[in-house]
Amino acid sequence: MSTLSKKFLAGLGIDDDKADLICERHKEVLNEIITERDEFKEKAEKYDDAQTQLNKYKEAEKEAEKNGEKNPYKVKYDALKEEFENYKNDISAKETKSKKESAYRQLLKDAGISEKRIDAVLKVSDIDSIEFDAEGKVKDADKIKTSIKEEWSDFIQTTQTKGASVPNPPSGSNNAVKSREEILKIKDTAERQEAWKSYIEANNKGA
Repeated sequence: MSTLSKKFLAGLGIDDDKADLICERHKEVLNEIITERDEFKEKAEKYDDAQTQLNKYKEAEKEAEKNGEKNPYKVKYDALKEEFENYKNDISAKETKSKKESAYRQLLKDAGISEKRIDAVLKVSDIDSIEFDAEGKVKDADKIKTSIKEEWSDFIQTTQTKGASVPNPPSGSNNAVKSREEILKIKDTAERQEAWKSYIEANNKGA
């Protein structure tokens, strides 16, 4: 590609100052063209690479079908797709669990459960059963709060002034702290509440 010269411009009767400006602009335009050409070349090379890979994929697919085998490229693709789907599902599950935990925490607060006991109650509550409606609100929230008040009445805060408490251990000869599974099997509400209280207090010593 030839370049514009001052000698050529002088032959056209153009003075030196204008010739300098014309030559400078000519160089700028030329550089822009070269840059654009290089960009197209790079894109063409990428396209060629992509086309080559596509051709390899097609050939591998034909060969695999001929031999009654799975396409190795598709196997890799399916494996990556499954890995990505599992990752998305894991993230979604964590987000759902966090949302349910936050919602249940608020229900405990609304039911009047002591702030000091909320974390402990959360650990033994069936948070997975929480469902949300189309607006993102907890379904049957009032029913759940009623259940919370019945199940955790001993942990509800009250502003009523009380006298000094007198120790009153649970009745019965067996005062051992029951496991979570054992407590869930207790049918009597009062007995279950007392068992939960002992369970939580035992698991929060030193907390």
